[in-house]
Amino acid sequence: MKLRLELFVHNIEKSVEFYHDILEFNIPKEINEDYVPVRKGDVVLGLAEMKKLPDHHPIKGYNQQIGLGVEVVLEVEDVENVYHGEPPVKLPPQNKE
Repeated sequence: MKLRLELFVHNIEKSVEFYHDILEFNIPKEINEDYVPVRKGDVVLGLAEMKKLPDHHPIKGYNQQIGLGVEVVLEVEDVENVYHGEPPVKLPPQNKE
């Protein structure tokens, strides 16, 4: 499983420049204007412009301070297998007392 954080920014070009030039993240060879995953080692940050999110997106519409919204994404090789498969560890049932 991998972890990717998605950051919703006001200016994707300036954000890509910051993560590449200042923090030395790698950027993909082909850049999508709506979403750019930047990578450094095992760390992946998905950058997306707030204004390009669909109106129904859960983070859209909240009047919140910049920097407070982060989406945590756990990446797996095969989502169907994880969803329908056996858990790696069997936990005993717990009483709901």
